[in-house]
Amino acid sequence: MCGRFSFSPLAKIIEDRFDVKVDASVYRPKYNCAPTQNLAVITNREPEKLSFLRWGLIPFWAKDPSIGNRLINARAETIEEKASFKNSFRKKRCLVLSDSFYEWKTSGRQKIPYRIKMSDDGLFAMAGIWDSWKNEGGDYTHSFSIITTTPNELMKEIHTRMPVILDPGNEKRWLCEEDPGFLKSLLTPFPFMKMTAYPVSTRVNSPGKDGPVLHEPVEYP
Repeated sequence: MCGRFSFSPLAKIIEDRFDVKVDASVYRPKYNCAPTQNLAVITNREPEKLSFLRWGLIPFWAKDPSIGNRLINARAETIEEKASFKNSFRKKRCLVLSDSFYEWKTSGRQKIPYRIKMSDDGLFAMAGIWDSWKNEGGDYTHSFSIITTTPNELMKEIHTRMPVILDPGNEKRWLCEEDPGFLKSLLTPFPFMKMTAYPVSTRVNSPGKDGPVLHEPVEYP
């Protein structure tokens, strides 16, 4: 499962890294991205700009938008089979932008939060899918889910799942390719040698907490 991440670079850095236009009046750095929040993604419909979608996929056919609270992640192994995800996998894919994600490791009676990032502190994109849901009043909610896969050697020590992190060379291909076989081939664990992890404060447990302090390492007994 991937239930929290961060994305806090300057707008210019985002533009240079992902070749998109960023509206600086809308974008705000976030150190504790949580479900139901509107977060930065790049969609295959508008690949030239930074969009903001609600985290928690609401399928277009849903009767109740609360289903999105349960659909923050989509398993790579079954994404072509699940009714909630298969249409989006074929037609509506996105890049979920990040500089790190958080996961909780069970240690005795404690659940210790870890920050997981690239070893070089670089930005990365997680594979996502999105959809648009219309309410009875005709208003749309655009939402997304992060695809998860089995853990790499680093993540095995922390959790049983991890987000699909795309190789930079495949980010645009994730958006524009249409062959399901090729798309499925991208949904694999990212090389553990390029990643690092360290424990952080339990402040990250609360979606209301934010700020650079959440990135600071913490020592636990």
